[in-house]
Formats: sequence, C-alpha cells, structure tokens
Amino acid sequence: MVATAQRFMELHPHVDIRWQVRSLQEFADYPIEELAKRFDLLVIDHPSTGQVAEHDALLPLDDFLPRRFLQDQARNSVGRSHESYRFGGHQWALAIDVAAPISGWRPDLLKAAGAAVPDTWPDLLSLARRGLVALPGLAIDSLMNFYMLCAALGEDPFGLPDRIVDRQIGITALQMLRELMSLCDAECFCRNPIATWQELSMGDTVAYCPFAYGYSNYSRRGYSEHVIETGGLVKVDGGGVCRSTLGGAGLAISARCQDKEIALCYAQHVAGGDCQKTIYFDAGGQPGYRGAWLDEEVNRRCNNFFSSTLPTIEAAYLRPRFNGYLAFQDAAAPMVHKYLVEGGQEKTVLNEMNRMLAQFQIEAE
Repeated sequence: MVATAQRFMELHPHVDIRWQVRSLQEFADYPIEELAKRFDLLVIDHPSTGQVAEHDALLPLDDFLPRRFLQDQARNSVGRSHESYRFGGHQWALAIDVAAPISGWRPDLLKAAGAAVPDTWPDLLSLARRGLVALPGLAIDSLMNFYMLCAALGEDPFGLPDRIVDRQIGITALQMLRELMSLCDAECFCRNPIATWQELSMGDTVAYCPFAYGYSNYSRRGYSEHVIETGGLVKVDGGGVCRSTLGGAGLAISARCQDKEIALCYAQHVAGGDCQKTIYFDAGGQPGYRGAWLDEEVNRRCNNFFSSTLPTIEAAYLRPRFNGYLAFQDAAAPMVHKYLVEGGQEKTVLNEMNRMLAQFQIEAE
C-alpha cells in the first residue's frame, strides 16, 4: 500500500497519503467504526461488513464508483472475494488482496525423506507421524481449520440459525484436527501462517504444510532461503477435498472522509488491473484482481503461486458477516484452541459454540 501511495502521489503531486500499520490480530478484530473516525482510508477484513453496515462507518462505494469499474471488479473476483465486501445491499470495500489456506512444500526435503506430497487425509497423517508436517495452530487459525473440515465433511458452517454445524460432523472435524495437531510439534500451537511459512522456507526439518493462508512472497526467489512449491488441499475420507476459509483484505473509505473524490480515485487506482498486475505485486502484495492471478509474468516471478492455488481459492468457504459474528469468532477461537491443546469432550465444545452463537446474534440485534 505504501508503494501504491507513492506512485499515486507522483501522479497527483497535490495529494499526500500516509499509511499506518497495525498488527495481524488488530486487522482481524479492531472495531472498524473506531478506525473510521481517525482515518480516511482503511484496509479491512470482510467479516466486519455486517458491523460496518449497522454503524454507517464506511462509504457505500456502489453509490460513488462508476458502474463499469464495479462490474470489472466483479468479473475479476477471485472466488467470492468481491462479494465478501458486499452486505446489506452495498459494496463496502474493494478486494485488493485475496488469500485462503493452501498447501506448500519443500521438494528438496520431501525427496530427501523419500516422501511424496500427500493426496488424502490418511497420507497427511502418515507424513505428520514422520515429523515432516507443520501448520498454524493459533486460536483463529484453529477455528478456520475447523470450518474447513466441516465443509469437507459435507456441511458448510452456519447453514442453520441455531447451530454451527451438524453435531456428528462437528465432532468428527474436531477429532480429525486434534489428531493431526497431536502429530505435529507443539510449537505449531504458537505459530500463525507467516511463522509457519517462515519455518518451512528457512528450516531443514518441516517439509510440508497442509493448509495455511498463503503468501506469494515465499514462492519468490530471493525472499527466503528456499522457494516454496504450492498447491491444493487433501481429500477427506467420506467427504470431499478440503475447502479452506476465504481471507484477504479490502480497501474501504471512511464515511467521514473530507476528500472523497481523491480517495475514490486512489481506490480505483489500487484495485484496478494495471496496478494489481504491476506495482501492487512488485511491492510484495498479493493481488485481489483475478487478471493478476492469471497473468503469465506475475506467475513466472512467483513459481506459479497464483495459477497453482487459484482453484483452491475459488472454492473457499465464505464466513458469515452478520453484525455480531466477529464477537462470536473472538470467543469461539480460544475454545477450539484449548480443546486442541488439552483435549476434552467435543460435544461440550459444540454446545458452548452454539450457545455463543445465539448470544452474539441476540446482542447484535
């Protein structure tokens, strides 16, 4: 974003854009309505759109941006990324970045171990028993992985208003995830996706990551010690291929912005295909524009990261965005994490999650 601002200011010398960085955790849960009081431009997470719609904190972009531009954004959506920022009849942000858990591996370490990239869940467990597997196990990642396994077993979470998922599917998903985590180094419980990719690309033990939010940087020469190969997710016995949970980032404009025309111009510059394929990617960004994911030059420079993971991203599960979901997520994630670390009764975890869902839905009304 700093690079896009620099170029925009060169093209518009009267404009001054300064970005302030916040942590990955703050990106996920800091109240947007508070940020919108202080900043004109914001990079947001899509589950916050229900909360945003209730507070009128952001500019409804469909009321201000050209229809042709928004149509192009929709055509070039990577999976449901463009849709994810639309709620309550309005478009609250532009999908400038798209991510979802993908797999990654070190070909040199797999070869040295006489192992292959796993195709099924049993294959993955076998590889994990050999100490070759790592995955992010922080609370929020544990919850996202739980969603993923529920979807793979046949039911997207939150399909019904009074429960997270079918009890038996939820129990099976928790048991599967705990078995996998028990076969990995305990350090995984303290790692986010970035730390996981760092370990895979710099270490000499971990050879495979089955699912972590992807960062194309680790597939670019010169970024880390070893270039990562990337691909899709494993198949689950009795279900289908794992469907990871959609992430990414959207560029939004505060409703309080005093320079709306400039902000709208800049937003179109950043989210447009020309910038996404060049400056945005060149500076280490992970584009949200589908044309960039298919671009030959972009893929050449990152070991085909985008073309090899695009089917996984396009199949990704879209989280709920109702007002109150973020509060549920913040409360449920530590509960799943505690179960994975300490064990316990799966039905107790599910019952408590269902209780939380009802509570936060009522509080948001």
